[in-house]
Amino acid sequence: MNEELKMKNEECILLPSGWYSPPLGEDRRGLPIYHTSIPSFIQRIAATPAMQRLDGVGMNCGCEYTNFPRFRFIRRYTRYEHSIGVGLIVWHFTHDIQQSIAALLHDIATPTFAHVIDFLHGDYEKQESTEEHTLEMISHSSEIVEILHEYSLQPIDVADYHLYPIADNDTPQISADRLEYTLGNIITYHLDTLETVQEIYQSLIVGKNEHGVPELMFTTLANASRFAHLSLKCSQIYVDDEDRYAMQRLAELLANAIQLGVISEEDLYTTEKHVIARLLSNPQTASEWQHYCQLSKILIGSHHPNAQQINAKKRHINPYVYQQGRTTDLDPSYCAALQAFLSQSFDTWVSGI
Repeated sequence: MNEELKMKNEECILLPSGWYSPPLGEDRRGLPIYHTSIPSFIQRIAATPAMQRLDGVGMNCGCEYTNFPRFRFIRRYTRYEHSIGVGLIVWHFTHDIQQSIAALLHDIATPTFAHVIDFLHGDYEKQESTEEHTLEMISHSSEIVEILHEYSLQPIDVADYHLYPIADNDTPQISADRLEYTLGNIITYHLDTLETVQEIYQSLIVGKNEHGVPELMFTTLANASRFAHLSLKCSQIYVDDEDRYAMQRLAELLANAIQLGVISEEDLYTTEKHVIARLLSNPQTASEWQHYCQLSKILIGSHHPNAQQINAKKRHINPYVYQQGRTTDLDPSYCAALQAFLSQSFDTWVSGI
C-alpha cells in the first residue's frame, strides 16, 4: 500500500482518556480504550446502514435472552461495538487504512443471533458459515462503496480480513478479532475489572512470532498469563452446557419458524428485534420463544425430554511473549488448564427447563 493511502487520516474524534465509547451517541462505557481517537474513515463507515444493523445483533448468540444465571444480568454487547473495537485495534497497531477497514467490516454479514445460524446449518465446530456473504454485503452498501472509492479501494480489497495477521490469524494466536471479543467478554461476564483489561491491552505490542509472522504479543509473562487464564474462563463459558443448549434450542426454534413461513432466511440478516417481533406475531413461535426465554436450568441425562449431545467450537488462545515463546511453554499452570479444556468431551446428554 502506498504511503499516502496508509497515512491518510482526515479528522479524528478524541475520546475521553481511559474510556472507549463508540461513535454515534450511545454511551457504552465498559470496554478499554483501543485508540486515543476514532479516525474519520471508521466513524463514517460505522454510520452506514449496513454497519448500523450490527447494533441489533448481539455478541452472545441469543444466550442473553435466556434466564440462565450466567446470562441473566450481562450487559448488552453487540457486533457493532465489537466491530468498531476490532477496527480501532488494527488501526492502533498498524495505522494501515485498508487493514483497519477490513477489520471493521469483518462481521458485516453476521446474521441475527450470530453463531446460532452456524448451529442451524450444522456447522457446530468451525462456525464459519456466518462469513459467507461478507463481500456481497459490502458491495451492496452504496455508502460503504463510496467511502472506499475515496481511498482507492474496492470491496474485494477489504472483504477478507483473514489476509491480515494482525486482524485475524489461526487459533491459538492473538488477533484483533480474538482479542476484542475476549476483552469485551471479560467485562461482560464480570470476570475482572476494566482496569485489569486496560493493563492487559496496554502491555501488547506487535512482534514476530515463532513462524516469523507479525502477531499481537505480550511484553511480560505476567500479563500474558493473566490474560491467558481470563481468556480460558471465557472459552469455558462458550462451550458450557447452558451456552450449547441455548444455541441449539434457538437454532431449532428458528428452523421451525422458517418452515412455518413466520420468518425467512432474509429476515436473519436484519436485526434480532425484527426477528423476535416476527416470532411473536405467530401463536406457535411466540410460545416457543417465551419458553426459550424462560430457560434457567440445565438437566443432565438422556432420559430428560429434548435431551441432546451438542458439539461446539473450542475457542482458545495461547499468547506469545516477546522473545520468550508461547505461554503454555512458560506457565505450567496454564498449560495444564488449557489441556484440560481441550480434552473435554461433549458426550453428555443435556436438556433445559
